[in-house]
Amino acid sequence: MTTDPARLSAELEERLLRYTAIDSQSDSGSDTTPSTDVQFDMLNLLVEELTAMGAADVTLTGYGTVLAGVPGTVPGPTIALLAHVDTTEQFAASGVKPRVLRNYDGGEIRFPDAPDLVLSPAHNAYLGTKAGDDIITASGTTLLGADDKAGVAIIMTVLRHLLETPDLSHPPLRIAFTPDEEIGRGVHPDLPGDLGADFGYTLDGGEIGRIDYDSFSADAAEITVTGVSVHPGKAKGKLVSAITLASRIMTTLPQGGMTPELTEGHEGFIHATEMSGNAAEMKISLILRDFEMDGLEEKGRIVRAVCDAVQATEPRARITCEIRKQYRNMRYALDSDMTPVTLARDAMAGLGIEARSEPLRGGTDGSRLTELGLPTPNLFTGMQEIHGPLEWISVQDMTAATQVCLAILDAAGSAD
Repeated sequence: MTTDPARLSAELEERLLRYTAIDSQSDSGSDTTPSTDVQFDMLNLLVEELTAMGAADVTLTGYGTVLAGVPGTVPGPTIALLAHVDTTEQFAASGVKPRVLRNYDGGEIRFPDAPDLVLSPAHNAYLGTKAGDDIITASGTTLLGADDKAGVAIIMTVLRHLLETPDLSHPPLRIAFTPDEEIGRGVHPDLPGDLGADFGYTLDGGEIGRIDYDSFSADAAEITVTGVSVHPGKAKGKLVSAITLASRIMTTLPQGGMTPELTEGHEGFIHATEMSGNAAEMKISLILRDFEMDGLEEKGRIVRAVCDAVQATEPRARITCEIRKQYRNMRYALDSDMTPVTLARDAMAGLGIEARSEPLRGGTDGSRLTELGLPTPNLFTGMQEIHGPLEWISVQDMTAATQVCLAILDAAGSAD
């Protein structure tokens, strides 16, 4: 399958600049689907663009996912490509002003709207390998949103190439653009059936060559501490401060080796993400992460045991702990059938790209899809320093990811 890298790069750059300028931040505090109306700005735009380019079966589902496809020109497995349209609520994501630094010189990068902000190879070694590339960043006061609008741009470019080159040999392709991935609600239970694919790939990964299929398993814990509210002037022997008890919980939880900043590789953690309330009632939100189920379950037992211990010190208070499932390690399913991983590795080898798989200290829509029966490892896009103002991406990395997707489709059709 022959492609013109220069044309791919130009299209990817144009798409990413256009898509990242659109606000599509998700909101974990919302109960709607999608969680924010602004995500429809991206979803509706993609419906229009897919329809205009002649994609098949373009649909915006009731659960806020855009579906489309390209019929196969040869027999083979139906392959899905997926990306999410939302950006994280972790950092400012409205009013993004993307910019391109052409032929990056390998030195420090500064930002027009934040003169003291510096991105350099001393901070990010991968950046030091990208001299000569075209680098895209934001202006310094917002994130860029390449997570995951780079994936969206790559998939749209793959579709455009297939539709404009009808003599290419490839099996059926299905695509999905999901909302709310950043808040763990990107995969509706109906999505695998609606896609109708044999396996898929999320385009939501980092440096070139990455194939992620060994991810965290994840639960979330919500602790509620209800104290006894009394006027502080008459509180002697009566007041039970929820703030005091919540603080005790936080100091009793493991601090010496089970937090994100002290773990790496296959090590899991317990991480408090939010703490709010007042003396009458406090809420603590935690995320629990581990690569193995026994480790994840142990972390749940630790959290419950801490709550029970603090409750025992003050029977007048009420402390509850609810733990809910989020997603599971995609490796559990992919270990028994590595076909999508092998296809991706072979495609990269054919392009001279060294394939690498490392523990993915997070999760993707692919984690949930794999658990629901659609094996979906994660492929690189090039995105770096995500969820903050230093976020950047190489156009050339995006081009390589696009070529890998096209090579996977070519190989899957040729192998039948």
